[in-house]
Amino acid sequence: MKEEAIVKVLEGVSVPGHHERRPISKALRNIQIRDEEVILDLVIANPSLHARRRLAAVVSKAIHTAVDPEVKVTTHIEVKATEKPPIKGSAIPGVKNIIAIASGKGGVGKSTVTANLAVTLAGMGFQTGLLDADIYGPSMPAMFDVPRARPTSVRIGEKNKMSPIESYGVKLLSIGFFAGADRAVVWRGPMASKALNQMIRDAHWGALDFLLIDLPPGTGDIHLSIVQEVPIDGAIIVSTPQPVALADARRGVLLFEMKAIQVPVLGIVENMAYFTPAELPDHKYYIFGSGGARRLAEEVNVPFLGEIPLEQSIREASDVGYPTALQKETAAQQAFAQITKRTLAELAERNRNLPPTEAVKITTQAGCAAVKEQG
Repeated sequence: MKEEAIVKVLEGVSVPGHHERRPISKALRNIQIRDEEVILDLVIANPSLHARRRLAAVVSKAIHTAVDPEVKVTTHIEVKATEKPPIKGSAIPGVKNIIAIASGKGGVGKSTVTANLAVTLAGMGFQTGLLDADIYGPSMPAMFDVPRARPTSVRIGEKNKMSPIESYGVKLLSIGFFAGADRAVVWRGPMASKALNQMIRDAHWGALDFLLIDLPPGTGDIHLSIVQEVPIDGAIIVSTPQPVALADARRGVLLFEMKAIQVPVLGIVENMAYFTPAELPDHKYYIFGSGGARRLAEEVNVPFLGEIPLEQSIREASDVGYPTALQKETAAQQAFAQITKRTLAELAERNRNLPPTEAVKITTQAGCAAVKEQG
């Protein structure tokens, strides 16, 4: 085997998940050939374990196909952060990790997933907060059975701050606590962003291991305001298996991967994945299609965190304000537990391989570039 032959093979194969073609040879830092073994040292920017495993598989397949099907291929993959964007804003005092939960499309169960992740984290013993950033459709007060609660004022130093509502061990803030269920929030973008920033900066969150931010559907003003205001450690994208939802979920991934933002996507969650009738516990009916979110995760090179079944109990639990993850030994509860554990693993991986995220400064020029980048 010749080193030149292996490099030539890697020049013809792209790093998986890159939206612009980048040959694997560009990530190659060193190559060694020992008898029947090829040892490659590669450097990539994506910190996830999923990305490294997929790159290793692509490299092995390319060499086995074009060079020698019997050779042993060993890859050592290092994660090196890309250049950080300009910064603005600052961390929230006492908050260790901030995770944004987003969806490109409304109605896919993003808020339900967020609520259940929050109570699962709290049940694991983590200090957890939840910011309902869905300004125009706040649902957390109802989902946590506190629709009529009102945050109180607490004196911190020389300032009065809002004290979040606590329910099921989760600290909550939502515009729904102030607007009420019988009033529509009719605000332009700047007003909504200002209200959101007040809930972030004028609140006394205390010491939190995790702050989850439930973003509105789509990719708009609120999303940009959040990434400008606070350093988000990672994002989760929620989708159903439908092609229409997946197309919007792809845009959600692209939003966080934009050069002006660069927030790691911890993974994709597939909601309403399948339906199992009580009388047929061994059957799965894929009402909205099968495995769409898993395929999307592979295409955009982000982890697949898991699937949540379509169950009446999830809807009923949300309606009565008792998240289904609080139930014991149900399929839905187990699904949320597994997704939460995988999220923690991906976040730990991200924190080992990347420096702390900082809030980003998005200029008008960067905003225009973002539009072009998304097509």
